[in-house]
Amino acid sequence: MEVIQSFTIDHTHLKPGIYVSRQDKGFTTFDLRITEPNKEPAVAPAAMHSMEHLMATWFRNSSVKDDVVYVGPMGCLTGMYIVMTGEYSVEDMRELTIQCLSWILSQESVPATTPETCGNYLLHDLPMCQWESRRYRERLQHDFHSEYATLQVTLEEGMVFADA
Repeated sequence: MEVIQSFTIDHTHLKPGIYVSRQDKGFTTFDLRITEPNKEPAVAPAAMHSMEHLMATWFRNSSVKDDVVYVGPMGCLTGMYIVMTGEYSVEDMRELTIQCLSWILSQESVPATTPETCGNYLLHDLPMCQWESRRYRERLQHDFHSEYATLQVTLEEGMVFADA
């Protein structure tokens, strides 16, 4: 089996920022890295769930809504993935994300948090989501990172995979 591209990223040197995770088949997957993996705590599940609802709502109602394919959290809870069609640079996504985070900070509730609209409606934390959003926005504005450090991975069969 081939190694998944995101597993070739050196997470010991990954800073909060925005990265292009992959580009293929007309899609760009952006890695919105909120915390520094393995050095800072991951985003709490309830805060990440609220961030997912809010970011998905904002992006799917923004000027780029027709190009948004997916907005969702990483399993490691250190960031979000946003999949887009069209031509978007890291700088474009940085500007959009700062706008989104500013909007999140102005919200008084999380959309779609009823048993009818959410599969885990009790798992939300708006105050902590806003704390993480404020910190991430500051990082995007003042300490921006967008270049991955990659690893060379050797599979059991001896194949080498180093394309990130």
